[in-house]
Amino acid sequence: MQKWKVSQRRIGITGSIASGKTSAGRYLEEKKNLIILDADLFSRQALAPGTISTKAVVKRYGSIILEKKSNLEIINRKKLGEIIFQNKQEKIWLESILHPIVEQRFNSELDKNKFSPTIVLIIPLLFEANLSYLCSEIWLVSCSKEKQIDRIINRDKVTREIAEQRISAQWSLEIKEKLSDKVILNNGSLSQLYKNVESLI
Repeated sequence: MQKWKVSQRRIGITGSIASGKTSAGRYLEEKKNLIILDADLFSRQALAPGTISTKAVVKRYGSIILEKKSNLEIINRKKLGEIIFQNKQEKIWLESILHPIVEQRFNSELDKNKFSPTIVLIIPLLFEANLSYLCSEIWLVSCSKEKQIDRIINRDKVTREIAEQRISAQWSLEIKEKLSDKVILNNGSLSQLYKNVESLI
């Protein structure tokens, strides 16, 4: 699809797992006071207790997918992640449920903020979900595979095998680089990432 072609600047930030997308977006929100629309947040909200998506997930996987928190039964995101990263068909099924909801949320929020000069859209699966049309420009946050693996292991407390499995479940950074307008390398410190982001504003 064609990218957005009007006066509003819509920066789509994407990248593979643990590449630094969220950190880049946080910098733009906190230091530049830009509006941030986050696909992961929309996905989490779509799986809140009582939603149609949550009911579909529970129907498919049973009560084993639930955990109790503050007297509420909620989706155990860790268990759900284990299922979809180990089974491609289950990943496709879940995305078929969530992606239309997330896309609708983006369009709704963009309409609400149509007079803002610049909006940032953080979309991990921007290309995979065919959401490029929402953006006027696309920034890819990229890093080495070893850096990704280290971050996933340290952040999620998983084995190297699981970390590699999660990386391979997404399009490679090499493919995404060819489809992006700007590439932000994030192999170093947070401060270096922020400098790289700053240079593109």
